[in-house]
Amino acid sequence: MRRIPLFVGLSAAAALALSACAAPAPMPAAQPATQAPAAPAAVEMKDMKILVSMKGPGGGNPFWAAVEKGALEKGKELGVQVLVLAPPAESDVQAQIAQVEDQLAKGVSAIAIAPTDPAALRPVLEKAQAQGVKVLFVDTKGDLPGATFIGTNNELGAKLGVDYLCKNLPQGSKVAILQGIITQSTGKARADGAKSGLTECGMNIVAELSAEWDRAKATSVMEDILTKNPDIQGLFASNDNMALGAVEALKNAGINDKVIVVGFDANPDAAAAILAGEMEATVAQNPYNMGALGVENAIKLIKGETIPENIDTGTELVTKDNADKYK
Repeated sequence: MRRIPLFVGLSAAAALALSACAAPAPMPAAQPATQAPAAPAAVEMKDMKILVSMKGPGGGNPFWAAVEKGALEKGKELGVQVLVLAPPAESDVQAQIAQVEDQLAKGVSAIAIAPTDPAALRPVLEKAQAQGVKVLFVDTKGDLPGATFIGTNNELGAKLGVDYLCKNLPQGSKVAILQGIITQSTGKARADGAKSGLTECGMNIVAELSAEWDRAKATSVMEDILTKNPDIQGLFASNDNMALGAVEALKNAGINDKVIVVGFDANPDAAAAILAGEMEATVAQNPYNMGALGVENAIKLIKGETIPENIDTGTELVTKDNADKYK
């Protein structure tokens, strides 16, 4: 018979004894059910504060006056607080930044903004987003990824305007472009669209100069263009203020009836000038809707709703045939 070594037998016995004496492992204590974080309280309509920050004052430009009217009327209709502010001039970037900073300190819920300089405005708008303030752009695209833009496809709108020149002037005609502020997406898109369209149809572009959206500056710039090109035949101005300023220079030179002038915006003064034969065409936007849709979509963002990244308000060519409805 084979013997089992004593030390093995003892080890096995000790193990059995220890196993029998060991207390059962305690059950883990029941954990309290995890609660989902409470949803933020809904903001009452009457407590919403929406800043509409325009590039220029409504008092000096019918376009911005229409944006302001649309925003204020939509705010009144929906029962929210709407404040419309603008810098003294479209080139006054620091004034717009200061206005936004001030309203952030006062506790706005959302900002619908047409930035004077998208890159310069980005830091203060990022600060707004960090504070939970909703940001969207009207008229002019900003430099803030993912933020909704409500406005015109400005490049296509400019092409629509210069198509009128292409159809009414011989190939090779001398034409000029009056640009807005090129650091703004609106100014760049309109300048690019106009140049592309005029180049494609074989026009001779003799000047591409900025008058910074300003009527008086446009008169001065147009005078300079005429000094070098007295036989110019066509002009595309990136807004109606500049188109009307150019018309003054053409009148002073006695050649208003020899130059086709096309503007952009279809403001009432431009419509009147078209009917009077001082301008030939302009491109209509819908600035009232920009203001109204800016407020309407800001409310949706405050409520946590999703809105499209681009909301196109459309364009239309305005000539003598339809200028009456824009007066």
